Amino acid sequence: MPYLTLGLLIAAGAALVMQNLLMAQISSGASTALVALSLNSAVGFALLLMLLVGKAGLSGISEALGGLRYWHLLPGILGSFFVFASLLGYQRLGAATTASVLIASQLLVGLLVDTVDAGRVNFHELLLPLAGIVLLISGAVMVAIRSF
Repeated sequence: MPYLTLGLLIAAGAALVMQNLLMAQISSGASTALVALSLNSAVGFALLLMLLVGKAGLSGISEALGGLRYWHLLPGILGSFFVFASLLGYQRLGAATTASVLIASQLLVGLLVDTVDAGRVNFHELLLPLAGIVLLISGAVMVAIRSF
């Protein structure tokens, strides 16, 4: 099962690059990047809504709305921010620089979250992940240098 998950993550990473390239193309012919972002969100919402109704019927919509709390909106806001920043990065810095900076920042924050969640910090267990982060950030800097 881990191999299937890794394959899914690899496919998702490739899909993200393609999504941003296509959205950059859409927004280059529009008055604002918000056109591409709105289309992206609308299509995603419609697809997910159809899947929810297909799986749970109309009761799925009732469940989603019935348990809604104000903080449940934060993932959508954060996701939209991520897509917006990615699109801007692809347009202004290129695919490689954008992807490398995003991945390095995700790895750094992910390690911090995992460390806090573990409730204890064992420096010896963190040596290899920290070395990986240093290497990844160094690689991101080397890729990004050509954009500046």
